[in-house]
Amino acid sequence: MASTEDKAVNKEVTSSWKDSFYNPRTGEVMGRTASSWALILLFYLVFYCFLAGMFALTMWVMLLTLDDYVPKYQDRVPFPGLVVQPNSLDMSFNKSDPPKYAEYVKTLDTFLRSYNDSEQEKNEDCTRGDYFLQDDTENMSKKACRFKRGFLSLCSGLSDTSFGYSEGKPCVLLKLNRIIGLKPRGDPYINCTVKKENPVQMQYFPSEGRIDKMYFPYYGKKAHETYVQPLVAVKLLLTKEDYNKELPVECRVEGSDLRNNDERDKFLGRVTFRIKVVE
Repeated sequence: MASTEDKAVNKEVTSSWKDSFYNPRTGEVMGRTASSWALILLFYLVFYCFLAGMFALTMWVMLLTLDDYVPKYQDRVPFPGLVVQPNSLDMSFNKSDPPKYAEYVKTLDTFLRSYNDSEQEKNEDCTRGDYFLQDDTENMSKKACRFKRGFLSLCSGLSDTSFGYSEGKPCVLLKLNRIIGLKPRGDPYINCTVKKENPVQMQYFPSEGRIDKMYFPYYGKKAHETYVQPLVAVKLLLTKEDYNKELPVECRVEGSDLRNNDERDKFLGRVTFRIKVVE
């Protein structure tokens, strides 16, 4: 049995532990009085409110330096990349099996909806060959030039809803990425080549793969709400000897000061994709 002295010691230890949490004699909680805890809480409340105020002030000052319509820094992307639709760099399908190319057709049709006449009637019928400059207008909302789906002719999906995939002569669409203020010098056009001994015939829409200057410059997403990039459609006129082969196709922007030969960026002014049509 425990001695009387052991019981006294245990009682003292228990009392000491309880007092460290709450001392009924002094009214302290965890070693501090109520007024002491109130002062500490008040200090941290003021401290964190000050930090929040400093952060809000800093953000407000930074936002004052930004323009809602034009990014502050644009020098890192001086030239546009070239993008292909359908959005795939490795296309393969059986021309006799519609489900095999249905996804490509759906992608093209969905992409071209913003180019429908019903949408493009909102835009302007601009003068070809000239930049559509609107820098001198006080209104920040800019007008856009029309690019109707019908400009793509056989690759518009209007006369041939399969975009040529059903006959083994597929269409691909090419567009330049948007860059605010870009005004390419010269007469830009798209030129595509297939890396094989015998060249593959191609059709370009609009004629000769031209990208008209009237679609430049671009003023930004907020100012140019109805703007759409000009497109170039390329119809690959493949023959039987081209079927069942993987054909690498390279397309470049030519005829202007837009760069297309940067070894560090394979998509700057150019794009390479592979296509294979199975008979």
